[in-house]
Amino acid sequence: MIDDHVRRRIFDKIDEKKDEMIGFLRELVRTPSVTGYEKDAQRLVAEKFSGIGLELDIFDADEVKGLKEHPGYFETTAYQQVGYKDRPNVVGKVRGLGGGRSLILNGHIDVVPPDPIEAWKYNPWEGVVENGRVYGRGAMDMKGGIAVMTYVLKGISELGIKLKGDLILETTIEEEAGGVGGVLATILRGYTANAAIFVEPHYSYIEVASAGILYFRVRVPGVTAHAYQAHLGVNAIVKTMKICEALTRLNEERQKRISYPYAENLASHMKRHATTLNIGKIKGGDWPSSVPGWVDLECRVGYPPGEDLRDVMKEIEETVRETAAKDSWLKDHVPKVEWFGWRSRPHEQDVNHPIVKMVKEYAEEVIGQPIKFCGGFAGNDARFFVLYANVPAVLFGPTGKNGHGTDEYVEIDSMIGAGRVLALTVLDWCGFEYNGRT
Repeated sequence: MIDDHVRRRIFDKIDEKKDEMIGFLRELVRTPSVTGYEKDAQRLVAEKFSGIGLELDIFDADEVKGLKEHPGYFETTAYQQVGYKDRPNVVGKVRGLGGGRSLILNGHIDVVPPDPIEAWKYNPWEGVVENGRVYGRGAMDMKGGIAVMTYVLKGISELGIKLKGDLILETTIEEEAGGVGGVLATILRGYTANAAIFVEPHYSYIEVASAGILYFRVRVPGVTAHAYQAHLGVNAIVKTMKICEALTRLNEERQKRISYPYAENLASHMKRHATTLNIGKIKGGDWPSSVPGWVDLECRVGYPPGEDLRDVMKEIEETVRETAAKDSWLKDHVPKVEWFGWRSRPHEQDVNHPIVKMVKEYAEEVIGQPIKFCGGFAGNDARFFVLYANVPAVLFGPTGKNGHGTDEYVEIDSMIGAGRVLALTVLDWCGFEYNGRT
């Protein structure tokens, strides 16, 4: 148990470090780290980690043995575009005194692009502080969490509290593209623990599951011709509309059939949306005066725990095949379904595990309201720990709004609150000594 004296001291220390923590977050926001280009921001993190006495390990995923042979591996779109060179992961470790449980705190350093920048009121790379918020790309998702976990450790250290169990802080790459070169690489590098907390922006909820994610491409053939004799060609765009309509119907049918309570807990609008098949990109044709002879349709399907990856793939392939069979052209020129990029299975964390109960207890104490469980609506990196390393993992951190959108922000009060929750959890989980008292 953590007595009232220690609670007051750690809470006061986090309050005292508020301006420094916000300053560090603003530095992170001002250092762009769009997926694939994380190096500069990671250098900033490494300097901060070093300054608070962490043992550092800075490495590219290319240095990790067995990564490409691992069952959780797939080639992320970021890897396909730029590889892993000069895209380091940063791991900092505090060795415990012994006799305590180990814990990992993880945050991904990469962010999505802010385009269109002209739609922002606040410069996405400035870190503007206004109305109790820090604005900027990645402020909420999830550099705010990285700043919090860093200053939780800094506060513990400055108070002279010695942890019994090891504490590991990680900032990893390419979560937004699947996390293979990030969290999976750190696991294969040897970094596991008795539990892990991902400081993602979940504050009044604790995320305990992830969706399986699949990317697929449907390549629809046609026949090119000059527009004046279009009747001699086969318009691949027109044929693709039939595939789009069939996939839209499949999505609607799946949403009626498939439910998952933790996904629907997140918000009322998530009811009957535990799975989504999204048509995200269409590319085809090359000239207005030419009949398009090809189209590539790129899609993403997310599916919750309880569904099998192979069954989802089969359902999509059969839908395309059955649609083609009803068309006079496509039945003899069947569109090809290609699976590429993100390819992950869903996971669910047992909510009765001690780390889940501990985070929930302290979150309810600090925030002053009941905390619900959510998850299974999107992919997250916790799956690597749960599925492949037997490490229980939850997601909890400071919150805000507009992640992946314009004028993204994190609420400063939630950074303080999340810092208190994480500090109590670290001390309780790892165990500690402070002025001779346990």
